Amino acid sequence: MSQLPFRQNFRKPSRQASMDPHNDLNPHIDHYIGIDVGTGSARACIIDGSGDIKALATENIGLWQPEQGYYEQSTTDIWRCICQCVHRALDQHNIDPTTVRGIGFDATCSLAVFTHDTDEPQTVTGPDFKNDGNDRNVILWLDHRPVEETAKINATEHNLLRYVGGKMSIEMEIPKVLWLKNNMTPEQFERCKFYDLADALTHLATGNENRSFCSTVCKQGFVPVGVDGSVKGWQEDFYDAIGLEDLTKDNFLRMGGVDGVNGKYFSAGELVGTLSEKAASQLGLPAGIAVGSGVIDAYAGWVGTVGAKVHLGAEQLDAGHPKNDISQAFSRLAAVAGTSTCHLAMSKEPVFVDGVWGPYRDVLLPNFWMAEGGQSATGELLKHVLETHPAYNETMSMAESFNTSIYDYLNSHLDELKEKINAPTISYLGRHFFFYGDLWGNRSPIADPTMTGSVIGLTNDRSMDGLAIYYYATMEFIAMQTRQIIETMNESGHSITSIFMSGSQCQNKILMELMATTCAMPVVIPRYVHAAVVHGAAMLGAKAASADREGKTEELWSIMDRMSKPGKVTKPGKNANEKKLLDIKYKVFLDQCRTQQAYRKSVNETIEGWGPEE
Repeated sequence: MSQLPFRQNFRKPSRQASMDPHNDLNPHIDHYIGIDVGTGSARACIIDGSGDIKALATENIGLWQPEQGYYEQSTTDIWRCICQCVHRALDQHNIDPTTVRGIGFDATCSLAVFTHDTDEPQTVTGPDFKNDGNDRNVILWLDHRPVEETAKINATEHNLLRYVGGKMSIEMEIPKVLWLKNNMTPEQFERCKFYDLADALTHLATGNENRSFCSTVCKQGFVPVGVDGSVKGWQEDFYDAIGLEDLTKDNFLRMGGVDGVNGKYFSAGELVGTLSEKAASQLGLPAGIAVGSGVIDAYAGWVGTVGAKVHLGAEQLDAGHPKNDISQAFSRLAAVAGTSTCHLAMSKEPVFVDGVWGPYRDVLLPNFWMAEGGQSATGELLKHVLETHPAYNETMSMAESFNTSIYDYLNSHLDELKEKINAPTISYLGRHFFFYGDLWGNRSPIADPTMTGSVIGLTNDRSMDGLAIYYYATMEFIAMQTRQIIETMNESGHSITSIFMSGSQCQNKILMELMATTCAMPVVIPRYVHAAVVHGAAMLGAKAASADREGKTEELWSIMDRMSKPGKVTKPGKNANEKKLLDIKYKVFLDQCRTQQAYRKSVNETIEGWGPEE
């Protein structure tokens, strides 16, 4: 296995010490830390040079909901949780802090706001936005407050919208920045500088203002220089058109500046800086450790899954590349599942897909493009369906009595129902139940936040059996919508032939089998099911640590190939009748999607001019 490129000078003595024959009984081992900040928790993962996880720690982070649809967090609270995780991971597993060579960060695509003059958290809580001990300076991705601002941005039909799937989502950060301008006093807004949360974390770690392409390109309307005539990355005419012309001053300094002029931008894991004395003291680590450019959490999931070594069959692999080659990444969809699910695909050339964010250049690997589809709610949808059913409390009580999760209990219950009526498959149980589940709107491929849900086949069944069927139908919806997203992407020019899943949903055997059979392609589950995202973040730390004197780092795919672990494959079911059933139900699913839009349009046309404007 090839050695990493020469490390920076401050690491060299420890590498030399490891060659001392007297140290054979206690050989030196390099470690890398990954930090993942999700919607509800922060995690720290420590891996060794082969990619094996040596320590893992989690801490819940605060979430505030001052109004319906508002979700706020605090970088002060998040950083405190990160520090606790790192301390616990080091202490509980007796890892020497001086062996840590690099740190990588990922986080939700949330907007973090600081004051540019004092570098303090600027509260995003109205109506007065006063920094009086309220450090809630993060507007979470899930926050849907900027409805009018999003509509105004999309009404411009600016060319950059081509690179976010045709429309800028309410989940992105520019609508939230515009909301702050519209609700703060001019003096308050003038003091603000803005970060994607992952960039805010590398800022807290290093003290510098360097930014990542992943954050700015994917969520802030940055178009890399050279793409479609882009000169500065940031588009001045776009900012002027939407009313944020004041942010163009000083070459967009408050957004991170212009690359090579008054700012620096990096692809995933490139050396963004080194750990400052202040951050090092807080984390319990030596100063000077390499810090990698951060990514949005779903993109860390791509890093942590698609490099896995698996045998998918000749039809899934390029015959000219029997090795785990970068070209294989183009056929692998990373589905990063949690509260919501993100679907990520890489391509060598830009592929434009209506309703799918991107194409984004440089965000993971320089000169390669990423596309990002997604489902606004999957884990949250399953949770909602269960908790709102009349049989939920009874089912939860039964699950607890068997010391298992409600999901595992319901999976067992579905197996029992299948045996009870001698059904050929579990899917047969839900053959006449049709659930469409865009309860939180549609992210892809419709890109319509007003989409809702519908049920055909609803009965008066309030029993646990009824809950089990509803639960199955929800999983079926998740699988059907995944197929819709993949087909839409492939029709536009992608070549997806396999799904690489991560997140707790991977442990749901019925859901994974349903996903594989519905989409007619293998589903690969990583070794570190719960830690694929933070494992990917740790690989970014390894990339940063590989920097030579000029800052050049080892290629990310090379690191992924070396540090990724073999995955487990779930193949499509072979029951021809089940395949026919799922195919016809997919047609019904598409019809439910179309008819909802048609019904709403018909009603709106009928009552136009009557009642408040929508």
